[in-house]
Amino acid sequence: MLEIPESLTIAAQLNETVKGLEIRRVEAAHTKHSFAWYTGDPDYYAETMEGKPLGEAIGWGSYVEIDVGDYRFAVGDGTNLRYYASGEKLPPRYQTRIELEDGSNLVCTVQMYGSMFLVDPKEYDNFYYHVAKEKPMPGSEEFDYAYFRELREQASGTLSMKAFLATEQRIPGLGNGVLQDILLRAGLHPKKKMGTVPESRWRQVYQALTDTLEKMTAAGGRNTEKDLFGRPGRYPVMLSKNTLGKGCPYCGNTIQKASYLGGTVYFCPGCQEL
Repeated sequence: MLEIPESLTIAAQLNETVKGLEIRRVEAAHTKHSFAWYTGDPDYYAETMEGKPLGEAIGWGSYVEIDVGDYRFAVGDGTNLRYYASGEKLPPRYQTRIELEDGSNLVCTVQMYGSMFLVDPKEYDNFYYHVAKEKPMPGSEEFDYAYFRELREQASGTLSMKAFLATEQRIPGLGNGVLQDILLRAGLHPKKKMGTVPESRWRQVYQALTDTLEKMTAAGGRNTEKDLFGRPGRYPVMLSKNTLGKGCPYCGNTIQKASYLGGTVYFCPGCQEL
């Protein structure tokens, strides 16, 4: 799933690979999918995008956005965006395909759910889109400890650490995937209530958050996710389905899992205080 490390990685790869290339052909809604979301009629994509060059790509939150003239093509969480060189075999099923002047293709596929929006940013009215663009990203100057403390003070102390960090778009792009390693580094269980975390520990939480995301991004994303070329990231995730039942890298205790807040959390019973 697209979270901060992957959106930043894929945007950088798009700028290195396809920026400036003219769009030759666009297919939207090629393969029917009940939970693939578009902006308006699929024909609108071809009419608006064909003949225009791909501009700058940026990653923010759980979106990758590409300039297309006065419009933006934005791919959201749940959509896999892949690059196929000229002559490379395309998957038989996909939702959107952007063919470029050199014969290469950008292909979007959706498994569970995903969005592929084509919007005029001056007119588009979507809460999640605008919140994700307006809030500062971890790693930016604006996302300093004072800002993080404000987020904490605005939240209820009865919230769990997972609910605080990974819900309600408080930190767009920080989802259940990257959350696991952040909380392991901070030494806190996903179910631990915010109000029971002493003031002295919150600087550690902030440092774990920013350091973990920086490491994930520098490594081209997590090894549980894939980049623009279908390659796994190089950051070895410590807590995930792939490490369940193995030893914690810090203390050796067996990594466990639990269902919580609509997803699965992984944790070390020895390192993560509940």
